[in-house]
Amino acid sequence: MNSSVNVTVVLEHRDSFSKAVIKNVIVLLLGFSINYINVALIYTFHNHQIFYTNPRYILIIHLVVNDMIQVTLSIILFVISYTVYTINVSVCCIFTLLTLVTTENTPLNLACMAMECYIAVCFPLRHVQICTVRRTLMLIGFIWNISIVSVLPDLFITLATEPLDFFHSRVFCVRENVFPNPLIPLKREIIYSLFLVIIWITIFYTYFRIMFTAQSASKNAKKARNTILLHGFQLLLCMATYAGPQVLKVIKQGDPTNYVDHLFAFYIIIQVLPRSISPVLYGIRDKTFRKFLKGHLWC
Repeated sequence: MNSSVNVTVVLEHRDSFSKAVIKNVIVLLLGFSINYINVALIYTFHNHQIFYTNPRYILIIHLVVNDMIQVTLSIILFVISYTVYTINVSVCCIFTLLTLVTTENTPLNLACMAMECYIAVCFPLRHVQICTVRRTLMLIGFIWNISIVSVLPDLFITLATEPLDFFHSRVFCVRENVFPNPLIPLKREIIYSLFLVIIWITIFYTYFRIMFTAQSASKNAKKARNTILLHGFQLLLCMATYAGPQVLKVIKQGDPTNYVDHLFAFYIIIQVLPRSISPVLYGIRDKTFRKFLKGHLWC
């Protein structure tokens, strides 16, 4: 989990064995269900040329793969927090960095999908020339590079400010414990704010341009407008992730006794369930995907 956690409070109010088992079973079942559908989507994508030659479906499947990685990593960290509890700082750094990169990939991917819809509706004759498979793959590489560049300074600052022994110690694996420098949260807030401003401008611009096109009663334009709205909804969930540390801080001060239960609810609602949206919206909602997915889902 990449949310702010007060370790002292967690230690004082740890769950009973039965409650811990129930929570871990819930998380594992949700993770298995989400990843099962995602694997079916990836298998469907891989076995039909109509998908991997279409930039729109390439962006969709990238979002699905990214969500799979994020869900898997977050569940591993969740189970570790209840079983091993503390792990080596170097191992935690790797888990945390990968989780942060995949978390930041999601809003950037949504912005790219919104732009693809905008080009398809507003410039239909140039869509094939602008949105090629090669350019889409380059765009995905660009997304990963941006996310990695925004996260790596956390590691460099920690390497420069912490002694070598720190990386051989054991900690409760959350971002604030492995990257403790006070400059890092400030850097994170600036980067997140910049990301969200750019992405929201992209979402609003593409939505209103498509909306004006939809006034001509184009069926594809109206469908694209609804898709942009769904991108906006997913982006709101991403913003909830960014606001999580402040929300949890208020909850911890108001009700420290039940803080662990609030933390679990926050994790399910903000970290796990939003990752189930992508397969539902882009797999089941899409007619072409749905037609092929039915044959693979139960295999």
